[in-house]
Amino acid sequence: MDKLSLTALARQQLKLAAASSSGRSSQTIFGGHARHLRQTMVALLAGHELAEHDGPGEGSLQVLSGRLSLIAGDDSWKGSTGDYLVLPTVRHSVTALEDVVFLLTVVK
Repeated sequence: MDKLSLTALARQQLKLAAASSSGRSSQTIFGGHARHLRQTMVALLAGHELAEHDGPGEGSLQVLSGRLSLIAGDDSWKGSTGDYLVLPTVRHSVTALEDVVFLLTVVK
């Protein structure tokens, strides 16, 4: 069994995002391309986004800190610390309304 602190990892990812010209950072913490389940911690600085994209499978995101907007076509959902959002199966994007860290879970 592996154990890690999501809080400590979130702080680290925000620091890495602040040092990046893209304003974002991510780290896969479980799974990967060879597994069906993948969990990735993503940090975005306020005003930055993950541009519109297709999801690789069923997925969700859990906001660990900050606030974001999840957009799919004409629909949008706001998420803040503690919120859990099921990802739409259509093209979508994520925008950081303030510095945000979320745990992205995807099943391929």
